[in-house]
Amino acid sequence: MTSIFDQYEQASQSSQRTKPVTEPMVSSGYINMLMEDNTPMFSKSKMMLKNLSDAITHAAVCNDYLVLAMANGNLFRLNLKKPDRGEEIQYSKFVQPNSKLTGIFLDPLGHHLLMAFTSKKKDGYPELIYLHQSSSKYKLVSKSRNYEVTEVGWNWENTSEVNTGPILLGTSQGHIIETELEADSDKTFTASHPYWREIFDIGKGTDMPITGIQFHRVNNTSRYFIFITTPTRLYQFMGQAVMKDNKPSLQSLFYSYLTIPETGFQEIPSTLKYSKLQFFDKNDVPKTFAWLTEPGIFYGQLDPTSQQNSNSLFTQGALISYPTDGDEPENAPLSFVLTEFHVLLMYSDRVKVISLISQELVFEDRYSEAQGKLKNIVRDAKKRTIWAITDKCVFRYKVVREERNLWIIYSDKEQFDLAKEYCYNNPAYIDVINVKQAELLFNKGEYEKSAAIFADTQKSFETICLKFLEIDQINALKVYLEKRLETLKEDEKTLISMLVIWMTELYLSQLGLLRRTGKQDTEEYHQIQSNFEVFLLHPKVAKCMQHVKSVVYDLMASHGDKLNLIKLTIINEDYESVVAQYISKKSYLEAIDTLKTLKRPELFYQFAATLMEESPKHTVNALISQGARLSPSKLLPAFLSCKNDEAHVSEIIRYLEFILQHFNVRDKAIHNYLLTLYVEHDHEALMMYLSRQGQDVTMVNYDVHYALRLCREKNLSEACVKLSALLGLWDSAVELALQVSLTLAKSIADMPEQTELRRQLWLNIAENVITKNQDMQEAMTFLEECPLIKIEDILPFFSDVITIDHFRQPICDSLQENNNQIEEMKAEMEEAIAAAEYVRAEIQSFRNRSVTVLVSDVCCLCDIALLLRPFYLFPCGHKFHSDCLMQETLPILTPARRNKLSDLQRQLSVLSNIELSTVTSSGLPLREILRNEIDDLIASECIFCGEYMINCIDKPFINDEDWEKVMKEWE
Repeated sequence: MTSIFDQYEQASQSSQRTKPVTEPMVSSGYINMLMEDNTPMFSKSKMMLKNLSDAITHAAVCNDYLVLAMANGNLFRLNLKKPDRGEEIQYSKFVQPNSKLTGIFLDPLGHHLLMAFTSKKKDGYPELIYLHQSSSKYKLVSKSRNYEVTEVGWNWENTSEVNTGPILLGTSQGHIIETELEADSDKTFTASHPYWREIFDIGKGTDMPITGIQFHRVNNTSRYFIFITTPTRLYQFMGQAVMKDNKPSLQSLFYSYLTIPETGFQEIPSTLKYSKLQFFDKNDVPKTFAWLTEPGIFYGQLDPTSQQNSNSLFTQGALISYPTDGDEPENAPLSFVLTEFHVLLMYSDRVKVISLISQELVFEDRYSEAQGKLKNIVRDAKKRTIWAITDKCVFRYKVVREERNLWIIYSDKEQFDLAKEYCYNNPAYIDVINVKQAELLFNKGEYEKSAAIFADTQKSFETICLKFLEIDQINALKVYLEKRLETLKEDEKTLISMLVIWMTELYLSQLGLLRRTGKQDTEEYHQIQSNFEVFLLHPKVAKCMQHVKSVVYDLMASHGDKLNLIKLTIINEDYESVVAQYISKKSYLEAIDTLKTLKRPELFYQFAATLMEESPKHTVNALISQGARLSPSKLLPAFLSCKNDEAHVSEIIRYLEFILQHFNVRDKAIHNYLLTLYVEHDHEALMMYLSRQGQDVTMVNYDVHYALRLCREKNLSEACVKLSALLGLWDSAVELALQVSLTLAKSIADMPEQTELRRQLWLNIAENVITKNQDMQEAMTFLEECPLIKIEDILPFFSDVITIDHFRQPICDSLQENNNQIEEMKAEMEEAIAAAEYVRAEIQSFRNRSVTVLVSDVCCLCDIALLLRPFYLFPCGHKFHSDCLMQETLPILTPARRNKLSDLQRQLSVLSNIELSTVTSSGLPLREILRNEIDDLIASECIFCGEYMINCIDKPFINDEDWEKVMKEWE
């Protein structure tokens, strides 16, 4: 059953809970989330300690290790993970009589404890006692007798359990001592310290007790910074430390401060004889610090890297005043604890919590006489727990989401970005902040920024729109509408359509007003026009336009805005309407430019006829710019419908020539149309075109018969000659060429590949020319130009009155040539007779020739005895088994001979003996004929001595497949 005292304590704590959120919900209200966290931010629980022998005077907690000093001279130690195993050790008998305990200092690991004593008598001396966690024997730090230690700066990087690492000690005279303590054998009564050196003196002979020391490394470098406090001053030191065995020697850090005046400190006047210094670290890196002074808590953000540009190691330093007690100002607290966002102030009978952001009291916890007077409040930096110690009890404070109300504080301070950061994506909180920020901007006259933030709130749409309309802020209204449009989902088609039409009307109204006042060339007009174009290209707007474009078209037409109407039709891909509208206004160049930008071939085909009729040059330029995207055959109807004047025809020819030259078009209709234009308008270009097409009728791209008919109708003789020759009408081509020029006729006569045809064509030319002119010199020229014609061929063409004397020399030359040919034929006949006689002699000698085959002879291919199987014996002496020779010869036979060999072998294997013994008309059995044909195929020559061996000169002796085998044999 809960005692009356416990009930009072719970009521006392709950009465000081953080005030709930009272921000008005000014949005539309469909966000329904819990606005208040009912869990107490700070709550206290009492630790049940047994067998404490006397009142508590001093306390320290680190790494879940609790140390309490009591008035009877005992020290109580407890591992908080094992709360039932506490122990008491007497310390009073280890120090001189009349000594007073002034402070206990526990390292961050909880292993090393220092106890500072001062003497109550003038002839006494101060002492410093060391106690290790695993030991129950106190050890005196011998060199500390001349120094009254008031503060210890622990090494936060130390991980050793047997020594403290380098530490700093502060004394009542302002001395800074660097030392290192080790937990040596329990047999000695003196604590081991490898070195003890005074490295700095703040007091300089005066009573200036050190009340706080903190030192830390900067970003894993050899640079260190040190904060030291006295009752009235905060000192900052920074420099390079000498590293040895990964341990710093901080003495070198103070060298640069020995020769300069003491100016690097923050001074706050105080009548107190004490002060406190605490750091708050995040991820083992110190982030903030707080210094307890008489006027208040001096608080700041740590930034050691900033000393490169200034003399201070912290930023945003501010003095936080203590809360008032009624109407009277509160005295300075006895101690305090620093958290991330709050500071806990300890008085003798209460604990107050102040927000570091708002500097307001957020929690107060009073202690009754039964609980005792508060002695200390400490924070376990390792375990992040907070402990309050009275002279009778130990209490633990639990901190739950201390940042929960920061969004309200930052919002009140108009730091809205920080406020949203600490909302943790709570939409209700964010909406409240956005409304407050938007209202603030609206009141400051920053309407467009206000509209952009209003769009992210749930405040009434109508209210906000009227808010901007009442002060005629159309630009801000457009910003609001556009942002709201972005937040709408695609299935909200009605709302999207409403916003699109409204925003279009706003843009058109602004543009229309500027045009009516003659400001269409101003920067304002161009900016609105640019924004309007961007708006029309928005994906949601473009999609919505497919459903409401008729309404928007009417809206633009009512404003007389034809420019934007055309742009909108382009965006909606109503290209036909755009071009048709330009043509109806006779703006042919604009229509052509539109077609060029659209790159829609079907529109070119549709409007090419009209544009070619009105502006042929620009239209052809546009067609050329499209290149291969257009099909020339689909443009033919537009070309055929054009006027047949010089301007139109020349442009059509220019386009067709461009297409043929750059894209190798082979469409016969295109070539026939171009040829028609050449025939009718440009005969020189026609001849060049025919020459480029060549003289191969299968390779030309036009209809030759159609071209010949056109040329005959226009009496283009030279073209008809070329076309007739192309069709193989040589006689008619030569006959027609003679009407044009003799040179043309001669060139035609030289074209045919057949010798007899060329001779006949030359005779036709000679007959025509000689019969007409009877010119002896011209006849001689024919004989020189064409070696196919002889003098006897052209003699019949001369009249009877011409005497032979005129042809004496050509006739003699002809007779001499005939005589030479007769002599050459006689010599060839004699050689043939001699060769025949030699062949007959050779055949006769082979009939009487024989070769002896020995039993020891082997096949030249397989090295097996020759007589074991049928074989072939060549005159050169090489011998081969028939199957070996066939296997070797088969790969080198042509496919036809290989197929024939297979057929002969098949016949020998398939036909019966009776069929093979049948005597054929040649007098030989069928078997013998088949074998002879096989012999002709595979044994026509020796494979070692014939052409096969010559052809195989580049063949390697060893194949790739046998190379490894041969290499192994050679090894």
